Amino acid sequence: MQTNLLIDFGGIFSNLWSSMGLSQGTWQNYVMLLISFVLFYLAVVKKYEPMLLLPIAFGMFLINIPGAERVLWGKHSPDLNYSIGIKGDAEYVGVYALHGAEDVYIYVRETGLALGNGMVEYYAGFEALQAGTVSVMPQAQFSELYSLYGYIQGTVANGVTTFASNSVILSETYEAVTERGLLWYLYYGVDKVIYPPLIFLGIGAMTDFGPLIANPKSMLIGAGAQLGIFIALMGAVLLGFTGAEAAAIAIIGGADGPTAIYVAKMLAENLVPTIAIAAYSYMALIPVIQKPIMRLLTTRKERAIRMKPLRRVSKAEKVIFPIVVTLVVGILLPDAIPLLGMLMLGNLFRESGVVERLSSQAQNGLINTVTIFLGIAVGCKAKGEIFLSLQTIYILLIGVTAFVCGTVGGLLTAKVMCKLTKGQINPLIGSAGVSAVPMAARISEDVGRETDPSNHLLMHAMGPNVAGVIGSALAAGMLLACFGG
Repeated sequence: MQTNLLIDFGGIFSNLWSSMGLSQGTWQNYVMLLISFVLFYLAVVKKYEPMLLLPIAFGMFLINIPGAERVLWGKHSPDLNYSIGIKGDAEYVGVYALHGAEDVYIYVRETGLALGNGMVEYYAGFEALQAGTVSVMPQAQFSELYSLYGYIQGTVANGVTTFASNSVILSETYEAVTERGLLWYLYYGVDKVIYPPLIFLGIGAMTDFGPLIANPKSMLIGAGAQLGIFIALMGAVLLGFTGAEAAAIAIIGGADGPTAIYVAKMLAENLVPTIAIAAYSYMALIPVIQKPIMRLLTTRKERAIRMKPLRRVSKAEKVIFPIVVTLVVGILLPDAIPLLGMLMLGNLFRESGVVERLSSQAQNGLINTVTIFLGIAVGCKAKGEIFLSLQTIYILLIGVTAFVCGTVGGLLTAKVMCKLTKGQINPLIGSAGVSAVPMAARISEDVGRETDPSNHLLMHAMGPNVAGVIGSALAAGMLLACFGG
């Protein structure tokens, strides 16, 4: 009796110790906790984009507490054991399937999957792959396996055959989790790309497109400010990222957090945390990044230019605008509709004047709730083993370059327009062409008032600013169309 009691106590204390974070933490956990503290500081003390930076920081903080992932996220299925094989100079996707009591790996080429007859070319089994055995399977069966177990990718250098570890989880799908926790369910809105369009709905309800309608030339500035996206795209490709990954990273240059998350989830889910944190961190640092560039690229005379008051925009124009924009963009670029359509629906709520309750809910309760969920969900994916890599440094460097180039593109476009209009446009409004609403427009106002305290550029800058929102959504649609496959 006494012996059994001692054994029970031994088991109890053993279970207690094994469940404690002290026995489970790695150095990556503690480094990520320190990074979360830095984000707390930026959000709370510096007030840099606190609405989203604070929940992102807390999500990162929670998931990296040693031992907390198992409770907050869930347990990764022990049956899912991924591996990857690369043969020759081709790139393959590894899909895991379980047949009876045996583990079977199916390797399928990422490009050219369909053979035209509803079949898919694949390599079955690790040994078979090494031997170069090729077979086919119904595409429907492959699609089912793909949706259940996901995929992992690999590349080869100079056509040399390499094989990654045969028994390590290299990639984990969202569904491959048991005993799912709170954060798993909150992440559902990111996994199914629900949160970003809902945030765009709220942004639309809060946005006045009047300045853009009154001065349609502002759209040119918004387009010019998208330069950062395409510079970042080329830079990411040069650094070795795949086309889809480069496109996901490039959208950071649009200075729009929800758009960055949306595109990253669609094109490179493994990069979502890094891209989101980079996007929101640099958005928060817009005053620090933009002001020196604005002063460098404009003269005192240009900064002192006074612009004519904008014309009054009628209610009919404001109601027609979101409908027409949605129709035109939908026909030309359907991939942009989930974001742009929700943006315009929110704006229609605002401008129609007949659904004040819906407009109020969209720009208050809804967007606030979704922002909390989105921030925590993105932050909880920033785990140390993924985040702490050379790849992350590259993304952060590309991100800040994209912001700088976007600001430069908007300013140079506005300077050209200033010359063409013989000094009727203040080039400072060009920096507002990035999508950070209304922060970028306020920066234009601030720098302008440094030269002339009585010169107000805010409303003029709002035109390019809201044009930047539309521009970033269009750029996202174009990237998805080109790289979404």
